[in-house]
Amino acid sequence: MTLTTLGYLIKDNKYLMLHRTKKAQDINSGKYIGVGGHVEEGESPVDCIKREVKEETGLILNSARCRGYITFVMGKETEHAVLFTSDDFEGKLVEECPEGDLSWVDMDKVMELNLWPGDRVFLKMLEEREDFFTLKLIYDEDDNLIDTIVNG
Repeated sequence: MTLTTLGYLIKDNKYLMLHRTKKAQDINSGKYIGVGGHVEEGESPVDCIKREVKEETGLILNSARCRGYITFVMGKETEHAVLFTSDDFEGKLVEECPEGDLSWVDMDKVMELNLWPGDRVFLKMLEEREDFFTLKLIYDEDDNLIDTIVNG
């Protein structure tokens, strides 16, 4: 089991999106995702998202709101992600991100991007709900979303 974080920074009704273009052997290659990464030994999910935001964007996350818990079942692999949003950050966005290209995208245009099908599900939930949610996204070996289970 892998524990990760996923965060969406918000400014002027836009999400900061990461277009994954720079890593070899990247399951997310070509996709737009939020920022985040693997929780390291001794870290809480909040510690992790703060570290990952700094590493990937150069921004300092002052606070983050925990919005959901997502279980991704990808064939034989399972990843658990704690989902955050934040509009409370400071600093200057880096010119070069080691993971890909960063851009601010209007929230109403995000669904037009090349996203994972399951990301469309939880991004819609972030837009429509204020409460904490759990979500299980099940993909087959060919990365097709085959089931979505909300709150159990």
